[in-house]
Amino acid sequence: RMNEQVDPPAVLYIEDDLANRTLVKRILEAEGYRVLEADNGIEGLELARRERPALIFVDISMPDMDGYQVATQLRQMDEVRGAPIVALTANVMKGDREKSLAAGCTDYIQKPLDVDLLPVKVADLLGL
Repeated sequence: RMNEQVDPPAVLYIEDDLANRTLVKRILEAEGYRVLEADNGIEGLELARRERPALIFVDISMPDMDGYQVATQLRQMDEVRGAPIVALTANVMKGDREKSLAAGCTDYIQKPLDVDLLPVKVADLLGL
């Protein structure tokens, strides 16, 4: 569990499924993170630009703009240049991980989420 900081790291989760967003928010807020939510890629890009999150989770399978497109655009934004981008996805076919990394993701986590592993992974990615 992270020490309570004056300004906890913000984590942005771009995901069209409310149940998944709610789960991740509950897990990470319990660890002291500030969780920002976007239910589509365009909203996620706007939030990233405005809030400059320390870490970004992106779902791969979303309508309109998929997670690969979102990750590629995030990688081009100065506001989040150093932030880890993690694909959270049920896409677990051969090549999906590589495709996520090629799009600019730092890491790849399969759904269903391991609720015990998620906070450990976030802390590792943020160097906490």
